[in-house]
Amino acid sequence: MKRPLIAVTQRVSLVPEYAERRDALDQRWTAFLAEAGYLPLLLPNQPQVALELLNALKPQGLLLTGGNSLTQYGGDAPERDDCEQMLLEFALEQDLPVIGVCRGMQVLLEHFGQVFEPVSGHVTANQTIQYLEQNIEVNSYHNWGCKQAPKGFTIQAQSPDGVIKAVRHQQLALLGLMWHPERLSPFATRDLELFQQFFSHRSVR
Repeated sequence: MKRPLIAVTQRVSLVPEYAERRDALDQRWTAFLAEAGYLPLLLPNQPQVALELLNALKPQGLLLTGGNSLTQYGGDAPERDDCEQMLLEFALEQDLPVIGVCRGMQVLLEHFGQVFEPVSGHVTANQTIQYLEQNIEVNSYHNWGCKQAPKGFTIQAQSPDGVIKAVRHQQLALLGLMWHPERLSPFATRDLELFQQFFSHRSVR
């Protein structure tokens, strides 16, 4: 049985000794997606090339991964900001489900006007949060966050200090997570099932 494709964005990694700006992805993402039943389609941080890949190969969903702060919050990868904004606009036009992880969730919320503030205590391998009225253990690797979500988003998870850890749009096919499911070993069944359920159809309406 042919596995469906999930388009995946990549971080920009600066390599000064070679004067290169490289697109890079943690190998654990490909392992996570494979275990969930998908094949990753790695997108370059070149908007027109990435869009051409989406149009040509018709993936089942889009995954905005972590890494690189947004430029307005000190990040150094403006080309990634531009590319992911264009990809998100394309996904919204095509009703393509989008999951944003860490930076990816911030991309989703920023697109709808959210402003972020510095947060402390959110870089840790273990953090207890309330997710859908249950306490779960996750990891956390971010220094920017928010305690309110833009109109249209439902807050699904928060840390004890009120920082939002997961959101889902009420009408659009958008899901955001502030933890990294790919960094857990073994992968959490709840995360695998969440990706499977969310990407299993073209719309969450």
